Amino acid sequence: MSPPKTTPHISCTAEQFARTVIMPGDPMRSRFIAENYLENPILINNVRGVQGYTGTWQGKKVTVMASGMGVPSMGIYSYELFNVMGVETIVRIGTCGGMQASLSVGDLVLAQGACTNSNYASQFRLPGTYAPLASFKLLRAAVEAAERLDLRVAVGNVLTSDYFYDDSRSTLDWARLGVLACEMEAAALYTNAAQAGKKALAILTVSDDLLTGEAMTPAQRETTLGTMIGLALEIA
Repeated sequence: MSPPKTTPHISCTAEQFARTVIMPGDPMRSRFIAENYLENPILINNVRGVQGYTGTWQGKKVTVMASGMGVPSMGIYSYELFNVMGVETIVRIGTCGGMQASLSVGDLVLAQGACTNSNYASQFRLPGTYAPLASFKLLRAAVEAAERLDLRVAVGNVLTSDYFYDDSRSTLDWARLGVLACEMEAAALYTNAAQAGKKALAILTVSDDLLTGEAMTPAQRETTLGTMIGLALEIA
């Protein structure tokens, strides 16, 4: 019998993961979700402080595990979850910078597609530019759940940027083509899901308005991020 598979970044085995993983960027947010939303959460991974917990929510087995920040980190963890740990679905939850006047701080964005300035997809040696997309099944489920819960959501393209501090000041140029918001992980997640034949969706909360400079207060972050977490668990 071959030994259980682990990876350089995940110390547990596939059996300890649910088939659906809720994936915030921040390890502390992973812990918060586990302690406040899951029943009987068990810490299954803490390599490099990237915490992963498995528990149940409304009787269903769910894992919540952090991705870290940026395309390289998301690329590593989502690849290992999809290709080694047998995970079928990853729902990313995180914050974003709104780039359209129709969006307000606190609104939810469902990332139908993810434009990017990253070179991540070049590894696949495609004769053109790959367009990373969410799972339509997950996207439809999220839209329907948002309607049931009477939540304000926007659906469309986001920008996955390699730059948090953009010296070229070009981020808002993407808004001219209708891109809703800027974040840092969705394109890598969607590309890895496509490569593995799995499902992925990014659910984002607008924490900063890149047009006006408005940003969430600490109280707003607490209440609106809870809304995003609840929507992710609804479709998990």
